[in-house]
Amino acid sequence: MTEKGKRGGAPFGFAGGSGSEESIYRIPPYYYIHVLNHNTNVTTVETGPRTFIRQDHERVIFGPEKMAMVPPRHYCIIENPVQRNEDGSVIEDQSGQIKLNHADQEIRLTQEPFPLYPGEILKLPVTALKVVPANSALRLRAILDFDDAVAKTKRVAGDEWLFEGPGTYIPRKEVVVDETVRATIIKANQAIKLRARKETLDRQGDARVTGEEWLVKKVGAYLPGAYEEVVGVVNAYVLTDKKALHVTATRTFKDDHGVVRKNGEEWLITMEDTEAHIPQVYEEVVGVVAITTLTNRQYCVILDPVGEDGKPQLGQKKLVKGEKSFFLRPGEHLEKGIQGIFVLGEDEGLMLRSQEAFKDTDADVDRQPGDKWMIRGPKEYVPPVEVEVVDRRKAIPLDENEGIYVRDTKTGKVRAITGVTYMLSQDEELWQKELPPAVETLLISMKDPLADRGERGGSGSQKDKPREKTRVVTFRVPHNAAVQIYDYKEKKARVVFGPELVMLGPDEQFTQLSLSGGKPKRPNVIKSLCLLLGPDFCTDIITIETSDHARLQLQLSYNWHLDVNKNSTAAEAAKLFSVPDFIGDACKAIASRIRGAVAGVAFDDFHKNSAKIIRASVFGLDENLKVKERFHFPQNNLVITSIDIQSAEPVDQRTRDALQKSVQLAIEITTNSQEAAARHEAERLEQEAKGRLERQKIMDEAEAEKARKELLLLQANSAAVESTGQAKAEAQSRAEAARIEGEAAVEQAKLKAEAAKIEAESELDRLTHAREAELKYVTEQNEMEIGKSREMSEIETDKFNKMVTSIGSDTIRAIAVSGPEMQVKLLQSLGLKSTLITDGNTPINLFNTAQGMLGGMVASPETD
Repeated sequence: MTEKGKRGGAPFGFAGGSGSEESIYRIPPYYYIHVLNHNTNVTTVETGPRTFIRQDHERVIFGPEKMAMVPPRHYCIIENPVQRNEDGSVIEDQSGQIKLNHADQEIRLTQEPFPLYPGEILKLPVTALKVVPANSALRLRAILDFDDAVAKTKRVAGDEWLFEGPGTYIPRKEVVVDETVRATIIKANQAIKLRARKETLDRQGDARVTGEEWLVKKVGAYLPGAYEEVVGVVNAYVLTDKKALHVTATRTFKDDHGVVRKNGEEWLITMEDTEAHIPQVYEEVVGVVAITTLTNRQYCVILDPVGEDGKPQLGQKKLVKGEKSFFLRPGEHLEKGIQGIFVLGEDEGLMLRSQEAFKDTDADVDRQPGDKWMIRGPKEYVPPVEVEVVDRRKAIPLDENEGIYVRDTKTGKVRAITGVTYMLSQDEELWQKELPPAVETLLISMKDPLADRGERGGSGSQKDKPREKTRVVTFRVPHNAAVQIYDYKEKKARVVFGPELVMLGPDEQFTQLSLSGGKPKRPNVIKSLCLLLGPDFCTDIITIETSDHARLQLQLSYNWHLDVNKNSTAAEAAKLFSVPDFIGDACKAIASRIRGAVAGVAFDDFHKNSAKIIRASVFGLDENLKVKERFHFPQNNLVITSIDIQSAEPVDQRTRDALQKSVQLAIEITTNSQEAAARHEAERLEQEAKGRLERQKIMDEAEAEKARKELLLLQANSAAVESTGQAKAEAQSRAEAARIEGEAAVEQAKLKAEAAKIEAESELDRLTHAREAELKYVTEQNEMEIGKSREMSEIETDKFNKMVTSIGSDTIRAIAVSGPEMQVKLLQSLGLKSTLITDGNTPINLFNTAQGMLGGMVASPETD
């Protein structure tokens, strides 16, 4: 049975109860039972102390159970309480059944112990009354209409009110506790925001409508009312000289200073207004604004400044110069932040442009929109709001070998300025001169590609910083070189001989040379801006064929130079660049002459007179049939002065093998002759050395024999002395050793005999004592066993005689036959007619027994 059933009893007509069949119940003091009368079906309550005698038509269905006890400052809730008269007595119906207030509740406070009548349920066990401390309250809600005697008012279901502490709350059945409300502590520079849950009066007596919010700023503990809820705690913003508060209004209201603020209006609260500001309900803090401080070297431009009437002047600008500190008003912002005053030196200037018409007080000129002018230092300048600073320019110092390209923005004319310090005016700008990519690469490398030819193993390229395109293009022409520059505006070309520094004008370009290179020569290998005048050499590989069709590959080196006078006319100087690839053309011409001359000569003749044939074919013969000393190209005054044959190799493999074989044979013959002469000289020198060696060997042997003779004499003397002394010492030592060995042997024999005698005597004595001790031990042990057996037999005999005498012969016989008789009786009581009993130790004939049992079962089929 559950606790609820135990406390509340059983419903009417319940006959199960505890199920006890006892007739007498002893009920202790402050205990009770529920008794059901089966005749009337009425359940009554019997309380103690008493002894209850149950009748046959009665049954105890609950208890004994202890009465409910409510101590001081406690209460309990009873569901379905009994109905009572004015004097407190219980009301019964006509049948004697106790009347109940069904579905009702009763709160019982401290009183005498009381039983629970049938049907009553202890809904809430005994619970301590709730003590409400100070600065807290209980939010109560009425669920039934009743008259509140404490507040002297009538409560309607749904009303809410507070029970404020300190105090003890006495519960009522018409009231429920929704929650515990605690006071909010309001500190200095704090406030709490409250919201009305329905129409009510606040603690100051002001009427509040549903959803209205307000602030309470009074320092201390604040307990919200029944229809008030705390939205949150609002902290004050502490304002300083360097901080201000940016606030906006969420609806139209009047602020703490009595100013009416419109919905959406923004304003600034500074320390001049208040030291600490708590935002009102309809104030929203946008952010904290830091002070803007300008030094005496700074200024700023404020966009959309706030006017004297406090309204922003949209589209306007305001110039503020330092030294000054201020807060930016809502809607104001700086155009370019805090800017420094322009401090111009002697070589500096500012290019300015007017944004609108205004009076320039510095120059006493009326400026129109779009006007551009320039001011120069030294001076300090703060541009007005109508002026835009386009550029800050500085004078460009230029050496005699430096320059810049300047373009006039009005006329478009470009000019080069060199050798002076120049500052651009307001109508000028730097102009970038573009060059072909190949020329740019050669200028960046800052060297002549001819000095780093591919056939000499040079790299030919390197990475450097890019060229400044606004600077005048300069090129240092090396010694004994020339550069051609073409002016596209004047349509004229000029040649500059080195060493010289070339500076290009705005419309001038270099003439780029593209020369052949490599072995054999390939076009467009060498790129160059300058032309080296020589003397220099070039190497080429050509293939020729003799009259007997032997093909050879020649590697030739030519010495050349350009025959020109630096003081010559412009037409003569221009001839240097008339042939774009003079190296390739010269090599082709020389190779053609050589092939033609060699085609009419046999291989053997060419092999013997190759140098003469080649020089004669290239340089030609004079009147005396002598080879000339130079080969001149009149197109560009190129002169070939000499030809060097570096190698001549057959192209055909068979020819190469035959030539190699003949060369090897000639080398072998020369080598063999040299080896023979060297061998003859070596043999002669060897014979002379052998003669000198033999003579020296004979002399050395004679000296060695003399020394050996002296050595033998000394050895003989020392051997005689040594043999005599050694023999005598050995004889004496042998005699002494023999004597010592004899004496030691005699002494050892004596000691051995004495040791054997002592060992035999000790062993005999040990055995004698051991045999005597063993014999004595066995004798005593046997005597003790005999005595023990004699005494045990006497004890057993005496024990048996006493047992037989004390039990008696009749008892012994009854014991002897009691076991089988009892077994027979037991088997008969079980209905068994045949059985076999054994002790498990005595053997029996199971075959005959089993045959008998089977025979009995066949003869008596009704046997169980």
